[in-house]
Amino acid sequence: MVEAHHSSNVATREEFCDVPELVLGLSSHNGVERQSAREHLVSMGGPAVPHLIKCLSDPRRRVRWEAAKALGEIAHPISATALVGALEDKDGDVRWLAAVGLAAIGREGLRPLLAALIEHSDSDWLREGAHHVCHDLAKSADGRIAKPVLDALNAEEPELTVPGAAYSALAAF
Repeated sequence: MVEAHHSSNVATREEFCDVPELVLGLSSHNGVERQSAREHLVSMGGPAVPHLIKCLSDPRRRVRWEAAKALGEIAHPISATALVGALEDKDGDVRWLAAVGLAAIGREGLRPLLAALIEHSDSDWLREGAHHVCHDLAKSADGRIAKPVLDALNAEEPELTVPGAAYSALAAF
């Protein structure tokens, strides 16, 4: 449980000193300790993002999972490119959390995702994550951008239709 003084999403100077310790807590074998560390990092918001981005490349699955979960909860646009990269993680749960995070970021999460789709439309994992993001955003104010990409992702040969749809969507920004 996050303590009451964390609920304002404003980190104290003392908490910033604890960031390395909290990041280390993401690798704990104790699930309660991992969750507590993640919740504290989330309560810090933006200042924790660079540390969490680094965790997305950790060799330990649990650390990548915790980092993706935290970044999705923070939903800071600066993490969008890293979350797009995490759509290629070897662990399906990390990929899913990365997609959830990108959807939470919204419009600013779409830019790096669309650029990745133009370059790597042959990636099944990237397209799967992009489908989740575009599906969620198609129901939002960004639907006019996301819906044509979602349609291309649902096409019979998405590796061929997605780059053009992604390019057109980027041009619509």
